[in-house]
Amino acid sequence: MRKNIYIIRHCKAEGQPSESQLTERGFMQANELADFLTNKKVERIISSPFLRAIQSIEPFAKSANIEVEIDSRLSERVLSSRSYPDWLEKLHATFNDVELKYEGGESSKEAMYRIVKVVEDIVASGADNTIIVTHGNIMSLLLNYYDKSFGFEQWKGLSNPDVFLLQFIHNGFSIEHLWKRTF
Repeated sequence: MRKNIYIIRHCKAEGQPSESQLTERGFMQANELADFLTNKKVERIISSPFLRAIQSIEPFAKSANIEVEIDSRLSERVLSSRSYPDWLEKLHATFNDVELKYEGGESSKEAMYRIVKVVEDIVASGADNTIIVTHGNIMSLLLNYYDKSFGFEQWKGLSNPDVFLLQFIHNGFSIEHLWKRTF
């Protein structure tokens, strides 16, 4: 058994709300991403319902003639329903304490298991090559699940877009960072 899951962080967006669309640069990045993915054998595309995630993969999906499936489990993790001026420090704390939960938010552990369940469903499916399009924080939590060295500093180093390959072969797995910044 060999399963390839391309984990993609969305391109540059105008903001954080779910309806935020890509910036002009983000739309150019989406086309660069489509070019990058052209030679990948992809059978399924599953995206966060957030507009910026869908817009990031649309050029590739159209060129590959693959319908984009929407899965709310790929939505960005909600840190809190409150706005904190020190949100970065609070986010950092959730990487150190995966049970830590702020008002109206999700703990790292809760968000991690939400996205891990998507991966488990993909591995159990008939598709061998799948793309998931998601967001930086929850993507980091997924990568941390498989590689404990992937933490807050690595999250800070992610780009928009970014691409990792999570590959399952028999009873093992590997993670490879595929995207090289082009700007």
